[in-house]
Amino acid sequence: MGKHSRPGPPNQPPRDVPRVDAADPLAAYNERRRPRMDVYRRQRPVYGGAGHLRPGEPRVLEEWDGFAYQMVGVADDLASALTWVNEPPIGDGPAV
Repeated sequence: MGKHSRPGPPNQPPRDVPRVDAADPLAAYNERRRPRMDVYRRQRPVYGGAGHLRPGEPRVLEEWDGFAYQMVGVADDLASALTWVNEPPIGDGPAV
């Protein structure tokens, strides 16, 4: 058993992507409308670079709108950005 065939940690959800239905004519379109890794909210450093460095700098908050990530605000630091990313969305949430 090689080192790359080990399963992931038991406390994380699987990263499987649902299979595309060959009978559905819009399957390729619907697949492109799904965000990567089903992440609907994310944060990015304003000045670029790695997300974990310089935790005191402002962060851009982005939300998936069904087609692309759109900027919805700015957080003062990494801690407040992660709080926003991890809170449940208001309303019905994004359609999957």
